[in-house]
Amino acid sequence: MKILVTGGAGFVGSHIVKRLIELNHTVVTLDDLSTGRHSFLVDVMNHHNHTFVNGSVLNRELLESLIEQSELVFHLAAVLGVKNTVENPLKVIEGNIDGTRNVLALAYPRNKKVIFSSTSEVYGKNDQLPFNENSSRVLGPTTTQRWCYATAKALDEHLCFAYAQQGLPVTVVRYFNAYGPRAMASQYGGVIPKFITSALKGEPLTVYGDGSQTRCFTYIDDMVSGTLSCMDHRFNNEVFNIGKDQVLTINELAAKIKTLTQSSSPIIHIPYDAAYGKGYEDTPNRIPDMTKANKLLNFYPLIDIEEGLRKTIAWYQTELENDQV
Repeated sequence: MKILVTGGAGFVGSHIVKRLIELNHTVVTLDDLSTGRHSFLVDVMNHHNHTFVNGSVLNRELLESLIEQSELVFHLAAVLGVKNTVENPLKVIEGNIDGTRNVLALAYPRNKKVIFSSTSEVYGKNDQLPFNENSSRVLGPTTTQRWCYATAKALDEHLCFAYAQQGLPVTVVRYFNAYGPRAMASQYGGVIPKFITSALKGEPLTVYGDGSQTRCFTYIDDMVSGTLSCMDHRFNNEVFNIGKDQVLTINELAAKIKTLTQSSSPIIHIPYDAAYGKGYEDTPNRIPDMTKANKLLNFYPLIDIEEGLRKTIAWYQTELENDQV
């Protein structure tokens, strides 16, 4: 199959591209390299079934030509990160909504299936756990920019299902805290790469708040498997949680990474206000209900947190040795 992957040089996207190539699909990767890296695609960059295009989903002319040549689109290109939501909400809102609108509007007249990568952030601070795909969304006020990413991705989902109602085949996947090799420890990255990098460098592991907030982390190989299973047209016009319901507090995560890296780094706590400014809100708990994905996709994550962390730490050790982190 001829497949377009937007954001394919990013963390999740590059793993999807590699798996698709391994499955003998023909893949075009579209990425503007704002956060993605050529090096993430080193294993497939020169493969005869792979083409890399340096460009943006905001370029409609380019995007139209790529969708025209494709049979299916994985749309992962996005603007994300807590720092971005606080510091540059316009970039988050416009970058996510405009790009997704372009993908859907161009895929629709050509009847090209779109698999859209959304986020567990859309559930907000709902305290009714675990989150199933029909759970209500509970967000803070619009004056608190922390919620703009969740809002933008939710609007993207509304666009997906509005086009689905008109006949476009669409599947939405909501990711729960992906981690693994290539998840970078930038200021916009996730907690696991930040903790691992700090631990390996002997720097403090910084926990925001009291560390009692809970998360469920999903190893990248499992996340890719769940996402690719949605290529089946039986799952058109559906939304699925893609995650692993193994719960950890952030304090427990920090302690586990410190142990696995054999690090002497201290674990410190700082208030949210000190990190993100006054009025920042976090979601206290985020746990997926995996019933639907288990039943329909036959999706059962295989990698537990300790095994996944060991694999991720090994990758970071190599990157640090090569001065890549």
